[in-house]
Amino acid sequence: MAKILIVHGISNQYVGESELHAAWYPALCDGLRRAGSSSLPTPDDCFCPFYGDLFRPVGHLAANVVPDEDDLQEATESEAKLLAAIWETTAEADPAVPAPAAYGETLFRAPRIVERALNALAKSKYLADYLPLRFFGDLKQVDLYMNDADVRRKALERITARIDRDTKLVVGHSLGSVVAYEAVYRKPELVCEFITVGSPLGIRNVVFDKLNPPPDGLGLGRWPGTVSHWTNVAAVGDIVAAQKKLAPLFGNNVEDVVIDSGWDAHSSTRYLNSVEAGRAVARALAA
Repeated sequence: MAKILIVHGISNQYVGESELHAAWYPALCDGLRRAGSSSLPTPDDCFCPFYGDLFRPVGHLAANVVPDEDDLQEATESEAKLLAAIWETTAEADPAVPAPAAYGETLFRAPRIVERALNALAKSKYLADYLPLRFFGDLKQVDLYMNDADVRRKALERITARIDRDTKLVVGHSLGSVVAYEAVYRKPELVCEFITVGSPLGIRNVVFDKLNPPPDGLGLGRWPGTVSHWTNVAAVGDIVAAQKKLAPLFGNNVEDVVIDSGWDAHSSTRYLNSVEAGRAVARALAA
């Protein structure tokens, strides 16, 4: 099988393995070039396992559904907490986004906090042309994965099935970093290197504390199997990577790197083509 697995995150419910590979393989190679590597993987060395269809609406009339005001009224407490955590960290990084305190918010309860968070996040330059309601709809995929056992099981099966003794590196972007972390943990003897980009793994209560395996008794996340090196790359302004540094939660063996990806801070290709990601990939291929 492939040496490198790249696991996708939110907002990919309408694509597939081949489309992801067509975008990510060149970006990964560009990152290696930026890092000064003269040895590039072949297209067959990379595979992009796909689980996005688990979040695709059923039925031809639902293909481009965007949440409406009724969906906001039905938001769950866990969805509200996730959005609130993102709102808080975005406000700290982006002066254009008013903090929850500006609204007098102290209790993060749905649906009011969801409405106010989306109104505040709409002012962020990092959301660009991303409609707030569509962002909320895609962000719900994180909550669904963490809380729906059937969705979680099916997504994990698709990733673990691709991990074998040929696998040298697993890269997880966005929600894919959560799926990849749990999948790598289930194949403890097989993966040498792990890279997370744009990861929400550090968001307390709604992600970190619901991981499987759960944090240990001291509140520290479990190390994923026999991974020899874990690089975590987070972009300034990436509102999904609300907690930029994972070492405080998973141990000092995590190498945290913060980069600037411009206005499209959560972009998977902008992560993969960065010199920082390139260095991590080059180290993994040389291991």
